Amino acid sequence: MVLSARKWFSRFVFMLLFIGLFIIATGGYDWLVDVVSPSNPYEVPQGEAVKAIWHSTYEWDNGNIADRLRFFYWYGE
Repeated sequence: MVLSARKWFSRFVFMLLFIGLFIIATGGYDWLVDVVSPSNPYEVPQGEAVKAIWHSTYEWDNGNIADRLRFFYWYGE
């Protein structure tokens, strides 16, 4: 069996190019995710923006189940 050095060299170059482009693509994707994503998604928004999820300070221990059900139907929480 004859092994061709030129054939193995071309395969080696192809693998190096593939690995190099893969590393560049994954690094670019990580960079893009860092640029696009907010720095702290849990901070209170500024200006007139409103946070969609907030913790209620309503005391459920003082009311009965009817008050809690009515509150759920009115506000959806």
